[in-house]
This record gives sequence, C-alpha cells and structure tokens, in this order.
Amino acid sequence: MDAVVPATDHVIVRKIEDPPRRRRRWPIHTLIYAGLAYIVATIFLLPYVEMIISAVRPANEMLDRNFLPSHFDVSSFLNIWSTGFGHNLRISLEVAGGSTILVLLVAIPAAYYTARQRFRGRAFFMLLVLVTQMFQPTAMLVGIYREFLSFGMIDTVSSLILVNAGFNMAFAVWILNAYFSAIPQELEEAAFIDGSTRLGALFRITLPLALPGIVTALIFTFIAAWNEFIVALTLTTSQAAEPLTVTLNSYIGQYQVDWRHLFAGSVIATIPVIILFALIEGKVVGGLTAGSIK
Repeated sequence: MDAVVPATDHVIVRKIEDPPRRRRRWPIHTLIYAGLAYIVATIFLLPYVEMIISAVRPANEMLDRNFLPSHFDVSSFLNIWSTGFGHNLRISLEVAGGSTILVLLVAIPAAYYTARQRFRGRAFFMLLVLVTQMFQPTAMLVGIYREFLSFGMIDTVSSLILVNAGFNMAFAVWILNAYFSAIPQELEEAAFIDGSTRLGALFRITLPLALPGIVTALIFTFIAAWNEFIVALTLTTSQAAEPLTVTLNSYIGQYQVDWRHLFAGSVIATIPVIILFALIEGKVVGGLTAGSIK
C-alpha cells in the first residue's frame, strides 16, 4: 500500500510493504488425529461403496476380482420392484413408524412422571427399566412366538410393531427421564403461576425443551425396528407381512445367491435411514449430551 507524506516543497511517496503472511501450521497431534479419523471413516465407508458397485456390476462380472466393472448396469434397481420389494418396503416403514409412535406415546408420560414425581419404588422402577435392556429378543424368541400364536397374531404387521416397541421402550424411557430431569422445574412452576395446567406446561414448555431427547429416542427406535431381523423371520410366514430384512434374506438360496438384487435391495434399504438421520442429526447430538451440563 502507498502512503503520502506531505513535505514543505515536494511530496515524498514511500511504499510500505505489507508484512509477509505466515503459513498456518497445524499441530502435529491435530494432523495425526485427522489422519486417523479419515482412515476410520474410509474403513467404515468401504463396505457401502462395495455394495453400491456390486449392485451396478453386470451379472457376468459378479465374481471378477477387479474393483470397478467394465460398465455399469442399473437394471437390478429397476427389476427388483417386480419381485414385490415395494410392498415389503412399505411393511418396514409401517413397522418402524408404528413402533416409534407407540414408544413415544408410552415413554414420554412414563419418563415425565418418573422425572417429576418422587414416589415409593421409583428407584426400583428405573432399575427395572435398565435391567430390561439386558434381555435379547433371541433368548425370548420361543416365548414370544407362543404368546402371539395364542392370540392369533402370527404373520401380522401388528405383532412386529408390538415386539419392536416393547424392546425399545426401556431405552426411550431411560433417555427421556434423564432429559426431563435436566429441565428446571421452576419453568413449569412459573407457568402454573400464569394459570397454565400441568398438561399445558408439558406441551408448551417441557416438550419443546426436551425435543432433542425425544428426537434421539425417535431415531434409535426407528433404526432398531428398521434393522430387526430374527423376530420378524420367526413371526412371519408369508411375503405379505415380511419386512425388508426378511425379504433381503430370501435372495440367499440354498444353492445360489441373487447377488445383484441382494445388493440393490440393501442400497435401497439404507436410503430412508440416511435421509431421516441427516434431517435430525443435530437434534440427536443434543439429545446424547443430555444431562452432561448442569
């Protein structure tokens, strides 16, 4: 830049050079952490990349060792809908969506009451909620099947909704209880002074503040119900009530595997979860940190 300095009989122009810019140097430990993060991300992403490439690989090149095929063939994504895949996709959406709605309808009042009320047996109830997380559906599979068989609910979508809601209820109650407990009770008391009822304070104040925790319970319940396989395989006997996980398993035969439809169906099955998680990812991070800051 130029600076003009006035003088008595003439003007002196002096050029002032800008200071040299220093190149920003990253600390060595930051570079190491970044490199490790990229390596871990690559390891986790490679199976998905291979799945997408295999879905568009021609059938005659399916067993070739080259990473990329000679040309891409998307016919597997078009032909898979003729196998009834769209119907099973709708079943999975019904099961995951119905389970999530049922869990939230039950878990929100239960978590709110245990967070705000000090009743006899509260600690035992919360311990019982935590203990139920230790049970696996596989260990109770025979009992679950006999129970739904006695009610005539085998091969129905409602049975899958009830089972998935039951196995995800404890997690939702636990995380929502922690989040409701972190919200100051004085906010509700101020609403009571203004004439609001407890139900009004819950919907107008507490639930909006607890939205990150609710979204966290929603996404985890949805993903768990979406990915559930063993119970769905046991309780369904026809394609009319099969979710996607069971349908994808049907592409694996006794003597051969329909690799192209299997990979194409797997790619399509991951899209709804990716979209849902991308839309509410910020809320999930807030919900996971619930109770960490007072």
